[in-house]
Amino acid sequence: MNATQEQLKDKLKQALGEAFGDEYADTDPMLVPASNPKFGDYQANMALSLAKKLGQKPRDIAHLVVDRLDISDMCETPEIAGPGFINLRLTPSYLETQLNSIQTDARLGVPISSHPQREIVDFSSPNIAKEMHVGHLRSTIIGDAIARVLEFRGHDVLRLNHVGDWGTQFGMLISYLREVSPAALTTANALDIGDLVNFYKQAKKRFDEDADFQETARQEVVRLQAGAEDTIHAWKLLCEQSRLEFQVIYDLLDIKVEERGESFYNPLLPAVVDDLEKAGLLEENQGAKVVFLEGFKNREGEPLPLIVQKSDGGYNYATTDLAALRYRIKEDKAKRLIYVTDAGQANHFAGVFQVANRANWIPEDVEIVHVPFGLVLGEDGKKLKTRAGDTVRLRDLLDEAVARAHEDLESRLNEVEARAETEEFIANVAKVVGISAVKYADLSQNRTGNYKFSFDKMLALKGNTAPYMLYAYARTQSISRKGNINYEKLGENVKIILKEDAEFTLAKHLLQLDEVITEVEQELLPNRLCEYLYQLSEKFNQFFENCPVLKSEEPMRTSRLALCDLTARTLKLGLSLLGIGVLERM
Repeated sequence: MNATQEQLKDKLKQALGEAFGDEYADTDPMLVPASNPKFGDYQANMALSLAKKLGQKPRDIAHLVVDRLDISDMCETPEIAGPGFINLRLTPSYLETQLNSIQTDARLGVPISSHPQREIVDFSSPNIAKEMHVGHLRSTIIGDAIARVLEFRGHDVLRLNHVGDWGTQFGMLISYLREVSPAALTTANALDIGDLVNFYKQAKKRFDEDADFQETARQEVVRLQAGAEDTIHAWKLLCEQSRLEFQVIYDLLDIKVEERGESFYNPLLPAVVDDLEKAGLLEENQGAKVVFLEGFKNREGEPLPLIVQKSDGGYNYATTDLAALRYRIKEDKAKRLIYVTDAGQANHFAGVFQVANRANWIPEDVEIVHVPFGLVLGEDGKKLKTRAGDTVRLRDLLDEAVARAHEDLESRLNEVEARAETEEFIANVAKVVGISAVKYADLSQNRTGNYKFSFDKMLALKGNTAPYMLYAYARTQSISRKGNINYEKLGENVKIILKEDAEFTLAKHLLQLDEVITEVEQELLPNRLCEYLYQLSEKFNQFFENCPVLKSEEPMRTSRLALCDLTARTLKLGLSLLGIGVLERM
């Protein structure tokens, strides 16, 4: 809810109290943005719900409220419509005052949170010795966008990358490399990531088929856990090799994240088991130590166990996640933990959170949230794969997006005879457009569902795409270049004046930014911000087509330039919160 809506809500509550007594001063006025502009800007619907309680007709209730409603500084005379709806329309002078106030504010009217706190966003989480693939894209960019919004709102955000850097896979890989490429375990950069991935696949195949190799790999895991010097050295080299490749992707996507892998929590695992035992939650089940979950049943209808220690004494993901959760609350002092993983892990996290709750590890003032997301599908509606049926490498996907953007830009430039650009300019625009298109196509979807990946759609200059937003921003900058205007030097004394319908429409939308950002902060749905920016771009383009800017007479010329500047700054800020940069020219 934006500041305007909050003020109107408070004034309606006051009028309710004056009309029907103090006990009604806290009644929800049911104030919502009007569904149709002809009904005004907001509509209060509480008269219908109060009719039975008060024993009066809704229209009579609405009249009594309106008679006591003091909003002349914000709205035109309220109208009562239908069975008792109260329609409110903001006055031009109020809108102008609000716009002029955010025009001089670096944060564009978005306040710092009144309750800033430590928040942890757990996202990306690739596995060592495996390449990042398209499945890692969603976690990485959704997590980054959420972290950016929380940081902007003033929270102390710890961005954590829970990397899979421990366990059986290292026993397999190190054992296999001891046989086929021992130098890789002693010398830095002896293998590239592609070689490492192939060796991992071969090691896994051998592990699944060869009982002797399986035992050798298990012994290697024991050596790793015991801290054997040569095994630890080999493990560190393999991790470092993967990190270098991950960083290439993170640099391309402009992602900042602090690695804290599974190995970090390894020393804390025995205490997790001990404390669950002390809490009376652990039971033996087929030699393993488990907690039977409430409300979860297997196919036979029996309670589902969450295994925290396997029959061979080893630990699993649940144990590590429980240790991480405890550490983040006790040591990191987080008040909200946000886990950004695919929807397929929903039951896993529900189980982990339930066990932590039953063990009383989650204080009342700490919130723990799983942020699930769906699959990336091909245009055929099936899981996105290469023609050979392999999972798509994230690096290949991003490179192709940039290459296609490059080709598209060159073809458009060839159609404009008078326009010649340097290769450096074309390469930069292609990189920004290509990467932004991939990010925006993902973030603009409601993360809870699957979405179809289409280069053609995401790179289109029309529709809800990154190029459309970037083009709207570039248009604001072209106005300043054409008129030789420096937006920053318009001065603080500029007065925005609203006359045309397109100006009012754009103005009202600009004033909703704080509401949208607060909503993303609470609901953790970046697509709400995408939708806002798309509508802003549309409304700006309508304004641009209907309201001359540079050819207007003063004071409208400067006023409209200020509206262009405000739109540009809002687009730039909104896109930056999605991890997307802007272009001055396209």
